[in-house]
Amino acid sequence: MSDNEIDNVELVSRQKKKFEMPHIYVILFVFSAIAAILTHFVPSGKYDRVLGPEGRTTIDATSYHLIEQTPVGVTDFLTAVPRGLIDAGEVVFFTFIIGGMFMVLRRTGIIEVAVDKLARKFANNGLLLIAVLTTTFAFIATLIGTPELSLVYIPVIMPLIIALGYDSITAAAIALCGTGAGFSAGVLNPINTGLGQKLSGLPVFSGMGLRSIVFVLAVTTVIFFVIRYAKKVKNNPSKSYVYEEDSEKRIEFNQIVGGTALTMSPRQKLAAYAMLILSAVLVYGVLKQGWFMVEMSGLFVIMGIVVGMIAGLKLTEICDGFNQGFKDVLMGAFIVGLARAVAVVLEDGNVMDTLVHSLGLLVGDLPPELAAVGMYFVQTAINFVISSGSGQALVTMPIMAPLADLVGVTRQTAVLAYQLGDGFTHVLFPTSGYFMAALVIAGVPYQKWLRFFLPIFAVWAMIAIGSLIVAQLIGWS
Repeated sequence: MSDNEIDNVELVSRQKKKFEMPHIYVILFVFSAIAAILTHFVPSGKYDRVLGPEGRTTIDATSYHLIEQTPVGVTDFLTAVPRGLIDAGEVVFFTFIIGGMFMVLRRTGIIEVAVDKLARKFANNGLLLIAVLTTTFAFIATLIGTPELSLVYIPVIMPLIIALGYDSITAAAIALCGTGAGFSAGVLNPINTGLGQKLSGLPVFSGMGLRSIVFVLAVTTVIFFVIRYAKKVKNNPSKSYVYEEDSEKRIEFNQIVGGTALTMSPRQKLAAYAMLILSAVLVYGVLKQGWFMVEMSGLFVIMGIVVGMIAGLKLTEICDGFNQGFKDVLMGAFIVGLARAVAVVLEDGNVMDTLVHSLGLLVGDLPPELAAVGMYFVQTAINFVISSGSGQALVTMPIMAPLADLVGVTRQTAVLAYQLGDGFTHVLFPTSGYFMAALVIAGVPYQKWLRFFLPIFAVWAMIAIGSLIVAQLIGWS
């Protein structure tokens, strides 16, 4: 082969390089720009807002009307990201506090000792641990909702998962997919199931049997795919999708488990007890007092300070720990604002209600056999711009419930379509703030998460479609 032919082969080879997905900043900025352009062409419209269950603001499904066009201008577009950061302030600061608090806990040495003990205990049963953790997180989410707790789970389990020979995607998947499956099925979840049924005039938590089946199928899917991937990484670490990103973590966390078992000093034991007590307070606050991100953030600040001081850290060391943690999750916090900016632009242009109204009309044109599945796809599309489960219920269910009556779908089935369309996409769409923050805490690029997660989502979609068809055939109510 001549030199020219070799050069041509090399040129073609360079041209055939694998496509690289743009940086998540670019993706979200493009979405915001597209949303801004849409406001110039999509008619502006509004539903009247009324008080719904428990004093929540919902919409009057019969009140949609066109209003004067309000296209987003240059100034509004330029300020969309800062306003997105402000609107998503709870998630932003929760992300910072989580990062800071866990860095302080790691500096106490408590995390290292706990990881050492668990890694030794599960050294030959790591796959069993994956199944147990995934099921536990899913069970909690299906009872109380709050998939945002994955932000708490990831930094807790990450050192252990790495020490057992797996990777960051494994840790992220256990937390994100576990909570996603449980939240979506919503066996006794007040945030999506309870609210959706109240808005639809159904007995709260009725129809538990079919939702329990969906829960088992969704969680089993997660366990199967995560264990399959984890085994591949364990056998050959270079097969990890985040092999390069995890290089420092492997050095850091694998050193935790040494030849001699680690033990806690008396002060560390007291600090560990204090952490357990404060964790119990957290559980009580979430379950009984309705705590969410603001309250949890405040408790985590106290936890970092109290546990750090008991363990023997100086105040300056505690502050430095918080600062280091803040730096580690800075990108995640900013991504939350970028994600929220898409919705901010659509709200500025008053086209959010128009999009919901139009999608609802599409479902109404489908034959009864396909209407339930159509509702699932509509809810999936809506979740891209309304990433809040309760927010999506308040906007869509007053429309979907009476629409279900018209097209011959039971309201119970309409609620399930909302649950699955909303919940499964929480760990897919980059406009989901807590999800993107969780990926950054885990150190997993969005592009590589998609490579891992899309097969799971495909199976979840088949479960959703199958369960809705069954619900329609049996007249589930």
